[in-house]
Amino acid sequence: MHLTADEQSILDGDVSDAAATAMRILVRIGDILGAKRFVEVSSAHIDGCLYHGDGGVEFAELLVAGGGRVAVPTTLNVGALDLLHPELIREEPHRASMARRQMEAYQSMGCKPTWTCAPYQAGHRPGVGEQVAWGESNAVAFVNSVLGARTNRYGDYLDACCALTGRAPLTGLHLEENRFATIVVDAEGLSDSLKSNDAFYPVFGTWLGRVVESDVAAIVGLPATTTEDQLKAVSAAAASTGAVGLFHVVGVTPDAPDLETALGGKDPKRIIRLQISDILNTREGLSTCSASEIDAVAVGSPHFSVSEFDELDRLIAGKKLSIPFYVCTGRGIAEQLEQRRLLSKLRDSGVTIVVDTCVVVTPILPGSNGVLMTNSGKFAHYAPSNTGYEVVYGTLEDCVLSALTGKLQRDESIWR
Repeated sequence: MHLTADEQSILDGDVSDAAATAMRILVRIGDILGAKRFVEVSSAHIDGCLYHGDGGVEFAELLVAGGGRVAVPTTLNVGALDLLHPELIREEPHRASMARRQMEAYQSMGCKPTWTCAPYQAGHRPGVGEQVAWGESNAVAFVNSVLGARTNRYGDYLDACCALTGRAPLTGLHLEENRFATIVVDAEGLSDSLKSNDAFYPVFGTWLGRVVESDVAAIVGLPATTTEDQLKAVSAAAASTGAVGLFHVVGVTPDAPDLETALGGKDPKRIIRLQISDILNTREGLSTCSASEIDAVAVGSPHFSVSEFDELDRLIAGKKLSIPFYVCTGRGIAEQLEQRRLLSKLRDSGVTIVVDTCVVVTPILPGSNGVLMTNSGKFAHYAPSNTGYEVVYGTLEDCVLSALTGKLQRDESIWR
């Protein structure tokens, strides 16, 4: 790789030992990826603050000991603890201690303690064409697709290396030529009523990830009124079941004002006409059991937004829930809702608010098995292996009605 004088200075240790370590890693990765040079990034989002083992803690503390400080504004993904409600976490002492150390290490390097998988809901919103270095799969797909910024899928702990140096290898989705769609997904044949329902989008995203894998798709036929929360759901599910880092929704997302622009003027490799059978089969596959009773409900993956909380409040309408109901969100969103006294109202109904983390990455759910209901494609994908719970997928309204009765309630009419 060709290094500028400033980049060579970082590599030589003129900034800090930690920055030199980070640059050595990035140079090696750049060579592996075939990059010729670096690109300067304006921000980063670090997923490496989530505890997966002691090695991650040791790496973060090595950077701290070496004088590591982030070179660009940097937000933090979820950790393995709810720092505001530590009593919710059922973690054994060593793991809890190490998880806290890992979170503290990144914060001491100057990262903003957002602790959310949806940093775009916490004010971190790069502009169209802006070069960034983000980790966390849904955040990557969202910032590329919905905001139109440019990042690759940076895993642990490349995201931290990019943050400390302000550089990323110029390859992949950082390059304009790699951002054009090669597959067209035609959703025109699906009913408008289905596409207006929030529950469609996690299912569609699950299908999209499985079918396109890491390719870039241009989607035609979704409403011009498709909301940010709906696109958030697509991003999360598609990046979980596939390796989707970017998709275009023609007429909705910034890089796709029309299909020709999304394709870069070229013919697609494939055109896929989405059928209702594809959606129904995918929806069926999101549930891993056919239980008539459920033990808990969990929503908020990605973290719940203000508008999603408002809808939840409308559906519960002050009634008492009969089973545990968990809502995961960022502390920034929680602070906004505390000012409106909405969270206390939901808590009075039996809702447990989880911040800084989520029920799939740390032990919060009661026991180690049962049946979990969710409206999240990402929760449905990861919960069985991560929590031991079987999963039932439904709409948010289904989740609330089921939590009120303790028995499975699902409205099948929208899927017809």
